[in-house]
Amino acid sequence: MSQPKGNARPGGPGGPGGPGRGPGGFGMPVQKAKNFKGTLFRLMAYLKPHQTKLLLVLLTAILSTVFSIVSPKIMGHAMTDLATGFYGKANGGPGIDFDSINRILLILVVLYIISSVFSYIQQYLMAGVAQNTVYDLRKQVNAKFNRLPLKYFDSKSNGEILSRVVNDVDNIANTLQQSLTQLITSVITLVGIIVMMLTISPLMTLIVFLTIPISLAATAVIAKRSQRYFVKQQAELGKLNGHVEEMYTGHKIVKAFGRERESIEKFDKMNNELYDAGWRAQFISGIIMPIMSFIGNIGYVFVSIVGGILVTRRVIEVGDILAFIQYTRQFTWPITQLANISNVIQSTIASAERVFELLDEEEEVPEANPAKNLTRPNGSVQFDHVNFGYTAEKTLIENMNIDVKPGQTVAIVGPTGAGKTTLVNLLMRFYELNGGKIKIDGVDITDLKRSNLRSMFGMVLQDTWLFNGTIRDNIAYGREGATEEDVVNAAKAAHADHFIRTLPDGYDTILNEEASNISQGQKQLLTIARAILADPSILILDEATSSVDTRTEVFIQKAMGHLMEGRTSFVIAHRLSTIRDADLILVMNQGSIIEQGTHEELLEQGGFYADLYNSQFTGKAIEAV
Repeated sequence: MSQPKGNARPGGPGGPGGPGRGPGGFGMPVQKAKNFKGTLFRLMAYLKPHQTKLLLVLLTAILSTVFSIVSPKIMGHAMTDLATGFYGKANGGPGIDFDSINRILLILVVLYIISSVFSYIQQYLMAGVAQNTVYDLRKQVNAKFNRLPLKYFDSKSNGEILSRVVNDVDNIANTLQQSLTQLITSVITLVGIIVMMLTISPLMTLIVFLTIPISLAATAVIAKRSQRYFVKQQAELGKLNGHVEEMYTGHKIVKAFGRERESIEKFDKMNNELYDAGWRAQFISGIIMPIMSFIGNIGYVFVSIVGGILVTRRVIEVGDILAFIQYTRQFTWPITQLANISNVIQSTIASAERVFELLDEEEEVPEANPAKNLTRPNGSVQFDHVNFGYTAEKTLIENMNIDVKPGQTVAIVGPTGAGKTTLVNLLMRFYELNGGKIKIDGVDITDLKRSNLRSMFGMVLQDTWLFNGTIRDNIAYGREGATEEDVVNAAKAAHADHFIRTLPDGYDTILNEEASNISQGQKQLLTIARAILADPSILILDEATSSVDTRTEVFIQKAMGHLMEGRTSFVIAHRLSTIRDADLILVMNQGSIIEQGTHEELLEQGGFYADLYNSQFTGKAIEAV
């Protein structure tokens, strides 16, 4: 599997909580799904096992909202009692009935407590549903990765794969956790408020309703204008991030060529363009809330005027007006919430669609049933009329025949793109053949378990891979259950024990990100030690000394010589001086083996290999044939 690079994280550009989101989410461009309905139903299927809990969430949401909604109406009764008592006392009556008001206040306190309890239960249940759902989804994604062929990882960038696994799944989790409960609460609140307003005064409710189209029209006009600036903001942010990453990863080259000033000027220019787009996007979208407040306040004025007239005519009570005004102020909140949630849901369905696309990717060809296991392979390898191409339209390897005896060292040479690495990928069945067979000890590799097949191979590549952990753990990665003695013996065989013990923490030294606290040559010695510990039957060596100094190369060559003893070895060679002692040299060009033989035999032929070999010592360039 390709090792992801970079640090993608939730909340990055365009992600949940990322920059560019206007107030209330208005104006922000939303990524939309290609098949919204189909993806929505598929995502809902993941919630099916939690139907009971979801029904309880709905019930608690209704109860919590209902208890909260009736509170202004009851508070209105208290205000009516106050007004009635005040006017009564002024006219010689009994005055204010504080016992009645205290009872109403006590009822309100109880209602708010009950509402909060149900709200807590709702959030608690929904948290369990959301996390269990996403847990199952993550397990499926992880299991899918183990079944995907190498060609999937070769065709996708590390950042894109990581984004689907982290950002998109987290986006789904956040929506299930928060937005789904907000959606339920907002709908119930909106319906409840409308009902309560109608019970107080249908006329004043009509006035409030008349402000909605005006608010929506104003919002649509402003959002449409701000959206293009949000789009530009995201584009400029992408450019700026790309420039920063490029300059950061290549800062040594920038300094070496004295390009700091140009780099800073380019950054300043991009930063200014981002600032301009961001300022315009936020300013224009920021106008929405003041305009909505202005329209809402006009509605309050009309409601107050009409309400005052209705009170003087004894149609409604004073407390009803105060309750209605509270409902009017609450009325815009669920509408705003629903607008925000609709955007979030669109983005979430788009994320779910990307995750489902990954889950629907074509998997590796199923293993044979029953699959065979080679317990003690000798290491003989045969390529029998092998044909292969990465695409159906273009054949890279055609009618290849190789017969490698156990313990032989086979060197593979040729120009870039000749098919050397492809040969290795086919050996380990990372890709499927278009025709022919590859056999190990006479057994077709398609009849073997993949795990058994790949356990026969040990790899030492030009690009070393070490994970963040101790040196001991990195070497022990070669074999499960390796003891301390096994690790040390492997390090000694790889000529790595000496340098390891010179480190302050020895085998307990923690390798940091990309193992930058040790040299390239030392990294390579550790990977050889790991391969020695694995004790494979067949070795694959991709020129491991191409990026180290001459002294370190001697150590690596000795370690590799120890590793290759008694094992079938395939050596991808770039420096031909390192493979003169190979039992068989395969010269590849454009996917075909154009020459094969020993070093001396190929030099005597005076063909492609001879030209290639001589060019490395004379400095002459050769033309690919």
